[in-house]
Amino acid sequence: MRTDTDATIEVVEVYGYDLSYRYGHYTMSGDRIVESLPSTIVRIVTASGAEGFGEVCPLGPTYLPGFAAGARTAIAEIARSLLGVTVTNPAAVASAMHQAITGHAYAKSGIDVACWDAFGTLVGLPVATLLGGVASPSYGLYVAIPLGEPQEMVDHVKLALDGGIHRFQLKVGGSVVHDIRRVQAVLASLGPDDTVIADANGGWGQLDARRAMEALDPDYRLFIEQPCATIEACAALATGRRHPLILDEVIVDIPSLLRTHQLGALDGVNLKIGRVGGLTPARQLRDTAIALGLSLTIEDTWGGDVTTAAVSHLAGSTPPANLLNVSFMNDWTNEHIAGYQPRSQGGIGTVPSGPGLGISVDRAALGSPVWQSSRP
Repeated sequence: MRTDTDATIEVVEVYGYDLSYRYGHYTMSGDRIVESLPSTIVRIVTASGAEGFGEVCPLGPTYLPGFAAGARTAIAEIARSLLGVTVTNPAAVASAMHQAITGHAYAKSGIDVACWDAFGTLVGLPVATLLGGVASPSYGLYVAIPLGEPQEMVDHVKLALDGGIHRFQLKVGGSVVHDIRRVQAVLASLGPDDTVIADANGGWGQLDARRAMEALDPDYRLFIEQPCATIEACAALATGRRHPLILDEVIVDIPSLLRTHQLGALDGVNLKIGRVGGLTPARQLRDTAIALGLSLTIEDTWGGDVTTAAVSHLAGSTPPANLLNVSFMNDWTNEHIAGYQPRSQGGIGTVPSGPGLGISVDRAALGSPVWQSSRP
């Protein structure tokens, strides 16, 4: 019979490995280019020997506040406060992290996910069940198309179509004239059941965003995501808009979600687990968004198999009516530390059925931990 003592955290370890982009260069607004990123894996071990894994992989140091070395330093600062905390009590885990360090949600995310993984392993249930139950056992996936010349983006879209993908996030936020051509070229190459999200990652000024949104026909297949960098600028575009508006980077907690909703500035939320601090706050944000009648894209900033597993469980526990898009980040990377699981099939993702995250991490592939803390 399991006891609370079995669930106490005895060991916290940090591992590092590099994730390279499968298609060479991933380009976003502001001339931000990604080829390879350092990812951080958190492993926690309970008194009973149950393991849990989490992953945090910031999309470079200029996308959101935070970077890989900062994540590892923050986790080391937090880890000693976690020893003795029970993984089956997410509120206690969150409290311990908050008392150890203010902010640094991205670093806390890896720890939070690892605790949920261990929680599920201890009680023999998938994380999706613990997050409210499996509502969407399978779901359509989308893929991000790096910013480039219109034909390059069309070619990338066609390659994804061959793999069963019918939902696309186009990176825009460069020259607004060229951005309009990019979106129009991709829309012209797609069928009536395909979806396009033009994502500027906050790279448009308010004037350029308005020009783009007015120039693009009100095509039912087209969504606009995070056109400007601030809530205020996005809200100014909301009145009279002809396309559904999704916000991403500016939604960091429930107050920011409620504020944007009150301003009428969004129809959906791109919910990245690492941006908000892990599955615990992501579940709270998701449930609030559902209560407000909003649609959700569920993903993370970047990551491999462990990140993808966390995304799959949060998506799988989200009602289909509110689930707009999901991305499996391990489809975008070359390296795999859990056997390339969970794996998409024909543009469809599914929820792992095993306990915890439902994956088996190959620790040998990670090498030695870069940092470890344990109870005496």
